Amino acid sequence: MKFLGNVIATVIGIFVFIMIFFFGVILIGAIFGGDDKVSVKNDSVIELDLKQINNDYAGKYKDPWVTVFSDKKGVGLTDVINAIEAAKTDNNIKGISILNDQSSLGLAQYKDLRNALESFKKSGKFVWAYANTYSQKEYYLNSVANTIYLNPAGDLDFKGLSSEVMFFKDFQEKSGIHMEVIRHGKYKSAVEPFLENQMSDANREQVTALLNSIWSTVCSDISKSRNIPVAKLNEIANGLLARTPQMAKTQHLIDIVAYEDVYHDAIKKALKVKGDDDYNKISILDYTQNNITTALTNTADDQIAIIYAQGEIAGGEGDVNIIGEGSMRRSLQEARKNEDVKAIVLRIDSPGGSALTSDLIWREIEITKKVKPVVVSMGNYAASGGYYIACNANKIFAESNTITGSIGVFGVLPNFTPLATKLGIHTEQVKTHENSANYSPFVPVDEKFKAFTLEGVEQIYKTFVTHVAEGRKMTFAQVDSIAQGRVWSGSEALKIGLVDKIGGLNDAIAEAAKIAKIKDYSTQNYPEYEKTFSELMTNLPFAQSKEAFIKEEIGEENYLLIEQVKRFQRQKGVQAMMPFGINIK
Repeated sequence: MKFLGNVIATVIGIFVFIMIFFFGVILIGAIFGGDDKVSVKNDSVIELDLKQINNDYAGKYKDPWVTVFSDKKGVGLTDVINAIEAAKTDNNIKGISILNDQSSLGLAQYKDLRNALESFKKSGKFVWAYANTYSQKEYYLNSVANTIYLNPAGDLDFKGLSSEVMFFKDFQEKSGIHMEVIRHGKYKSAVEPFLENQMSDANREQVTALLNSIWSTVCSDISKSRNIPVAKLNEIANGLLARTPQMAKTQHLIDIVAYEDVYHDAIKKALKVKGDDDYNKISILDYTQNNITTALTNTADDQIAIIYAQGEIAGGEGDVNIIGEGSMRRSLQEARKNEDVKAIVLRIDSPGGSALTSDLIWREIEITKKVKPVVVSMGNYAASGGYYIACNANKIFAESNTITGSIGVFGVLPNFTPLATKLGIHTEQVKTHENSANYSPFVPVDEKFKAFTLEGVEQIYKTFVTHVAEGRKMTFAQVDSIAQGRVWSGSEALKIGLVDKIGGLNDAIAEAAKIAKIKDYSTQNYPEYEKTFSELMTNLPFAQSKEAFIKEEIGEENYLLIEQVKRFQRQKGVQAMMPFGINIK
C-alpha cells in the first residue's frame, strides 16, 4: 500500500512539475518575447484578411495573466479601421489587397469598414481585391475596390437577401417537450417558432420590410462603387446574371477573371517590382498591432470614453461576447468619475437579452448622462434589450443597415410534463399556501401562475416603452405604435424617431466631442473585464472549445439548430430579446 502511495505521489509530482514548467515557459516567452512587431518595409501592401476579427472590441482585462495566456492578438475591428486611417499617410504603404477575405463580421460592420477603405482610396493609394469565390456579404465589402479579380473556376453570389426561421411546434408535440410562452407585442416573434408551424403575417411583414431596407443600402453602396444603376443591380440579382466569373465580368460586377498568381503579378507591375522579386506584404493583423504599439500617444488632457457592449445581455460580469451588468456598470461609473473623461460613447452590438440587466444598465446611463453626455453608436444590432440600453442617450447613431427597435418583452417556460408522462414519470406537489410552489417543468402550468407571469411581462413592457418615450421625447402611444416587438433597419428607425443620425462609430465620437465642447482629445476603451484563472484557461491554444468541437463533428447547419434550442433553454426571467435569430443570406 505504501508502495502504491509513493507511485501516486511521484506521478502527481511529475505532473505538477510539467505544468509549472509549461506555464513558466509561456510566461517567460510572453515577458521576454512579447515584442513581435513586424517591420513595415518600403512599398508595402496591406493584405486585408479578417478571419480572426470577430468583434468591434477585442477586450482588455484587469488580470495580466489573461493577456499572457490568451491565444488572440487583441485586435478588434475598431483597431483595424484606425490602422487603415493611419495607412493613408504612411509613406511605406502603397495599397491594400483584399485577399480571399472570409469573415463573420456583420453588414453594419462591413459598412464601417467600407467607409474606411473609401477614405483610403481618396488618398491616392489603391485597393484591389481577389477571391476564389465571393459570397454576397463578401462581395459587398470587396466591391469597394478599384479593381476586382475572380478565379476562373470560382463564382459570385449575387441574388438578393433572404432569412429563414425554424419552427418547433410539431417537434414539441412529438418529443413531449413544450415551451410555455408569455409575451407582449404582436411582432414579438422570438417565441413564434414554439407556437406555430409557419410564419405569421405580422412576422413576414417585418422581415420583408427589414430585408428590403438592408438590401437598399447594400445596392446603393455597390452602385456607387461600381457605377451600376440600382435598377440594373436588381435585374442582375433577379436573373442570377452574375453566377459565373465571365457573367459577373459582363455585368461589370468584377473587372478581371484570372488566377491568383496573375493578380499578384499585376500588383508587382503596379509597384514596379522587377524580375522574380516578390512585392512587400504585411497582414492587417500585424499592421494593426504595429499601429497600436507605435502610434503617437495623444497627450491631450481631455478624453472620450468608448464603452463597448457586445453580445447578448445577461447577468454577471460579462465578457467580450456577453454584456453583463458588472463590467458595464463599472465602466460607466469609472468614466463618470474620471475628470479627464468629458463624454462617453456607448458602442452597442446586441440583439438584447435579460430585461433586468438591461434596466440596470439603463439606470447607470441615466445617472451618467446627468454628469456627462452619452452618445450611442449602433453596430449590426441594437435591438430589444440592445435598444433598451440605448434609448436614453443624448444622441443615437445607427448605420442604415443596423437592425434595431424590437421594443417588446417575453418569457419562455420549458415544460416536460408530456415527455415525463410518456416515460411513466408522474409529479405531485405539496404546499402550505395556494401560490407557494415555484414553477416546475414537470407539472402543467397553472393558469393563475401564467396570469401572474403575464402581469410581470406587461409591467416590464410598460416600463420599457416609458423609458423609450422619455428618452426619445415621444408619447407612450407614439412609442407603442412602433413597438410591439417590431424590428426596424437603421434607415427606417431614423424616419420614425428611434435614432437621430445615420453614421458610424467615428461620427458618434465626433458628436460626443461637439456636445462636450472639446476639440483636442484622446479616446479610452472600456470595459476592462475581471476574469478568474480558471476562466482564462479556456483561452489556451490547445483548449479547443466544446462548441468548436461539436461544430466540427456535426456541421455548421446542425450546430445552429442545436444552438437555437439551447438559447431558449438558458434564458431566465423576462427577456427583452430580438424577435428571432436573423441569419441574413
